[in-house]
Amino acid sequence: MLTLYHSPRTRSTRVVALLKELNALDAVNIEVVTIPRQDGSGERDPKNPHHDGKVPFLVHDGVEIWESSAIMLYLADLFPDAGLNIPQGDAKRGSYLSWFAWYSGVMEPVMVLEAANLTHPFIEATFRGGIEMKQQLIKHLTDQPFLTGNEYTAADLLVHSPYSWFGKPGDPVIDAWLDRCMARPASIYATEFDNKLMSQ
Repeated sequence: MLTLYHSPRTRSTRVVALLKELNALDAVNIEVVTIPRQDGSGERDPKNPHHDGKVPFLVHDGVEIWESSAIMLYLADLFPDAGLNIPQGDAKRGSYLSWFAWYSGVMEPVMVLEAANLTHPFIEATFRGGIEMKQQLIKHLTDQPFLTGNEYTAADLLVHSPYSWFGKPGDPVIDAWLDRCMARPASIYATEFDNKLMSQ
């Protein structure tokens, strides 16, 4: 049994999009919970087992999986028939895994720090900056449509997702990739799914 704890218009929205891509929505119970939001609305939900009261949070047969990168890697491997993962033994598996680690360890910290207007030499030495982050994306997307080659994977879904909040960076290579990702039916479905929840 799989249960996803989800709150609309949060980081868990990308997991809903992934489930749609994986054709796995019928295999997962989506438990909608409230969370404290930055605007002061919302509150911690006693139904949510996440240790910090956040989302996404996945439970599979009693095993808890948290953090978007881990959840998306796990689900893409759990439902391999959809072709959203790069399996063990494939030469591109290492690159694919690296994007998940890079997202969590570099990309999201850089984007959050820049949004908060926080700079410090120690931060830049540890995480790099927005320029280096964009250069990394451009390097891998200049001669191929997606991060690991010609095929869209769960890595593209994860890495493109924060631009839904922060907006496109204005680079033609990155923006074209974002357009390809955002136009996918699963991304549109997840947005509509959340809009229905918000209207209830």
